[in-house]
Amino acid sequence: MWSDTGCGTKGFQTADYTCYLRGIVIRYKEVIFDKSISKNTSVVRDKRARKGRKMKGKRFHDKELILRQCLLMVLDAAAVVFSSVMALLLRFNLSFEEIQEPYLENIWQFMIPNVLTVLVVFWFFRLYHSVWRYAGMYELQQIVLASVTVTLIQLLGTTLAGIRMPRSYWFLYAGVLVCATVITRFSYRFTRRLKKRFIDGRRGTDISRVMVVGAGAAADVLIRELKTSDHLHKHVECVIDDNAALKGRTIQGCQIIGGRELIVEAAAKYQIDEIIIAMPSMPRKTIAEIAKICNETGCELKTLPGVYQLVNKEVRISQLRHVDIEDLLGREPVTVDLSAITGYLGDQVVLVTGGGGSIGSELCRQIAASKPKQLIIVDIYENNAYEIQQELKRKYPKLNLVVLIASVRNTNRMNAIFESYLPNIVFHAAAHKHVPLMEDSPNEAIKNNVFGTLKTVQAADRYGVERFVLISTDKAVNPTNIMGASKRICEMIVQAYSRRSQTEFVAVRFGNVLGSNGSVIPLFKQQIKEGGPVTVTHPDIIRYFMTIPEAVSLVLQAGAFAHGGEIFVLDMGEPVKIVDLAKNLIRLSGYTPNEDIMIEYTGLRPGEKLYEERLMEEEGLAKTANDRISVAQPIEMEDELFFGKLDVLKDAVYEETGEVRQMVRDIVPTYKMPKGKE
Repeated sequence: MWSDTGCGTKGFQTADYTCYLRGIVIRYKEVIFDKSISKNTSVVRDKRARKGRKMKGKRFHDKELILRQCLLMVLDAAAVVFSSVMALLLRFNLSFEEIQEPYLENIWQFMIPNVLTVLVVFWFFRLYHSVWRYAGMYELQQIVLASVTVTLIQLLGTTLAGIRMPRSYWFLYAGVLVCATVITRFSYRFTRRLKKRFIDGRRGTDISRVMVVGAGAAADVLIRELKTSDHLHKHVECVIDDNAALKGRTIQGCQIIGGRELIVEAAAKYQIDEIIIAMPSMPRKTIAEIAKICNETGCELKTLPGVYQLVNKEVRISQLRHVDIEDLLGREPVTVDLSAITGYLGDQVVLVTGGGGSIGSELCRQIAASKPKQLIIVDIYENNAYEIQQELKRKYPKLNLVVLIASVRNTNRMNAIFESYLPNIVFHAAAHKHVPLMEDSPNEAIKNNVFGTLKTVQAADRYGVERFVLISTDKAVNPTNIMGASKRICEMIVQAYSRRSQTEFVAVRFGNVLGSNGSVIPLFKQQIKEGGPVTVTHPDIIRYFMTIPEAVSLVLQAGAFAHGGEIFVLDMGEPVKIVDLAKNLIRLSGYTPNEDIMIEYTGLRPGEKLYEERLMEEEGLAKTANDRISVAQPIEMEDELFFGKLDVLKDAVYEETGEVRQMVRDIVPTYKMPKGKE
């Protein structure tokens, strides 16, 4: 039997094997590492190497890390002993009596070099550097490769040293070593889960019961982290997915119970506290539909970030956010041709009036990203101007930025600014826009909006501005308030000057923007924070909504389409009922509408319409290269008569007369004056 197995110890000494092993290790380092080093002769690689050594040195001095590494080495040494003995036991049918004594002697003779080999190889495979809390397939792969490498080195060493072992021993040894190493490494995750379950069990009612919507890669990452995190006390009760083929299956041990039709029922059945939508790559419309169903449950609603973060493996539980009102608009984000924007803004002197406001500041952000030659911000409010100035300085330190405090109503000041900086492109966003306040102060609305625009337009014409873009509003269409009427006059000024000037004067008309100063969203959020009620003027009132970045990006692209005289009309998507907006915000805040937070109807405010219009009947629309941007046809008008009426209106507003509304209606025939003020 001895000769059948080919075993022998002739000429073997532990010291001999140790020397041989040292030679193998040295040669291994020369072949693998020195070769690599020889290739990295560039300065950049040198710097990286020095940085790497510095980081390793830092980690070396980390006492906690060293302690963990030492513990793992001790466990690995024990695993080697166990694997060596167990491999023999398995070879001989788990019977010590059948193991021949020379085999046991050989094992114990080369046990020390065996252990040292394992430790060295495991170190090179970085099995002492991984964060085993998050261990996965990569770490498992490294364990297998390291174990196989160890086995091959030992097989080679014992063969050269004249040591004979059963051939099957080496296969068994590698397998057992892999299993033992996996157990020592992955048991950490197991103990953490037991610890978390124990802690969560003691917390009892403090545990948040979670429903996950979606069973893709994002859900897999999410559920895994929910199960392992010590800082999150949440338990996934069930998973929802519309894919019928997945029903009844599990993901990270959590059952997929069915599609979206079961959300409300399952929330009640499992007493769900929180719903997480884990579908970052799904269209906005789908997210909106699911969010609407989830809102019926009264549970707290959150969603994972965008798909690009999933691709970059950035999705973590810390990145969960509450579902924003933008997610409920039910449409995809607006996209623009960035190359066209950069083409006409790059290397230009760009001036933005009202640059500290909601729209103006976002204009400045996106213009700054297009690398203009110089960006000039003009605003009358110093705090707003200061905030955007500091933000742009931080984000774009090389930007040639000028911030000026000035009123567009000041002719001399605006002329001086245009003369000093000679802007190529002007975006005019300075305006009074709050409808009820302007109804109470119509003269101020006309002074700022109409004559502020007129003076800025005149300065642009006088100093040779190439392109002038007016920020208008859908309230300028058949206006029922003085703010909207003033904006319609601004559009008429722009169109009139486009016929007499070399400057390309255009206007961009859009509706409400989410989150802008004075909009309903901040008001509703504040009212909810205070416990309600949330006030809505009328149950049937509807508005078109767009996010500020979307609206501004379309404004910038509309500027790229300008030839002079156009009124660009932005497609705002489907209109939204304000009361639905209020209800959604209440639900997103974790409350039930008209139970926890009441909704009150206060009646239409002065000058307020039930719905806004995009254009007047006589304007018509023409398409542009962007489906979201259309062009309204200009309305014929007598320029000299128009400017004559403006002169009369100017005298009236500065004399603070009460005849302003009538004069405005004479200029804007579609203006519908409020009752009692005709």
